[in-house]
Order: sequence, then C-alpha cells, then structure tokens
Amino acid sequence: MKAPESGPEFVPLKFVRRPPDVMLARARAFRDELALRRSVRHFSSEPLPDGILDLCIEAAASAPSGAHQQPWTFVVVRDPALKREVRVAAEAEEFKFYSERITEEWRGALSRLGTTWEKPFLEDAPALIVVFRHAHGVEGERKVTHYYTQESVGIACGFLLAALHHAGLATLTHTPSPMEFLARILGRPAHERAYLLIPVGYPSAGCEVPNLTRKALDEVRLER
Repeated sequence: MKAPESGPEFVPLKFVRRPPDVMLARARAFRDELALRRSVRHFSSEPLPDGILDLCIEAAASAPSGAHQQPWTFVVVRDPALKREVRVAAEAEEFKFYSERITEEWRGALSRLGTTWEKPFLEDAPALIVVFRHAHGVEGERKVTHYYTQESVGIACGFLLAALHHAGLATLTHTPSPMEFLARILGRPAHERAYLLIPVGYPSAGCEVPNLTRKALDEVRLER
C-alpha cells in the first residue's frame, strides 16, 4: 500500500492588526513618500552606504511569486569597466531605436522627458541593479517550469523601487531594447532574461526632472 503523501507545512501568520486611525496615518505617509519619487537621469558618483542595496534587494525578494518559485536574480554592478561596457552596449541599441525604430507618435510621447540615445547615467551612478527574470528553473540537468514569471518579477521590481526610495536613494527604470547584451556582459545563464536595468545613487547637484503631473485618484480608481 502506498503511504499517504504529507500535505504542505503551514505556520502561524505573523500579522499586526492596527487601529483604523493608525492605518490611515501609515497609508497617508507611505502615499506621500512615494509621491516624491521621480525618475532621475543625473546622478552623483558618490558611493552608497555599505549594506543598503542588500537590504533593499532582500525587501524586493520578499515579493509574492507564482507557486513561490521566486524567478529572479538581482545583479549589482559597481565595477567601472563593467558599467562602461553596459553603457556602450545600451547606447548602441538606443541609437538604433531613436534613429530607426521609433515611431513619430512614440517620439512625441517622449519629447517632454528630454531623453536621447545617450545614457551617461549608466556610468555616473555608483551602482546598477540589473533584474533578471528566470524563464524557467533549473535543477541539475532538469528544466523546471515556472509560472507567472513576468507578473512575479514585475511585483518584485515594484518592491525594489519603493525600498530604494524609502532608503533615500534615487533610481531610474531603464529598458534598452533588446536587452540580451546584459546577460552576455554579466555572464548570466541562458534561462535568465534581462527584465529591468536600474541605475541607483544620489541625484547630482542641481538635478532637475521634467515638470509632470500624475492622474488624480478619480481618474485611476473605480468602485462598483
């Protein structure tokens, strides 16, 4: 007779229930803090405090994921030679984008941001975090199917951006397309696909950002 399979192990949930007024105050403070986050393209080369990126990546890695497979790798790039290589490869793709691939509608949408194919922030920022998505898992020589990897890594990136901002750092979400060069430069295995490139650091002195407004709550929230 086959022995019955044991079920999954469960542990008590660690949940802190707070009074409504405390909940509102915390939600308001978090909203106000994130409202100050802006994409920065002008970075100081000032080094970062020791351990700060590890803590923020740990926060990102606490994100939920499909079947709890945690399909992500976060590569921190500080070496100037590697940052230079990343910049050269990224600018090659961006030059093709701005000169050959972009539509006029897309160009118009980007015009208010002042972006070009040149990406000096990839060298100026003291660190780059390259987020890789695992297209599937690998156990020995066996390929393991992963589920909802795009959604899972997207959530983890949201956690990471919030954690970095909360810690007092500026960031940019950069997605040169295609991004295969990142896996090659950083020596990642074939099942890892570059998902997002995040320069991290302090804004440069006198840093300015586009004068933008966000949609109001009644434009993004519905209730039924």
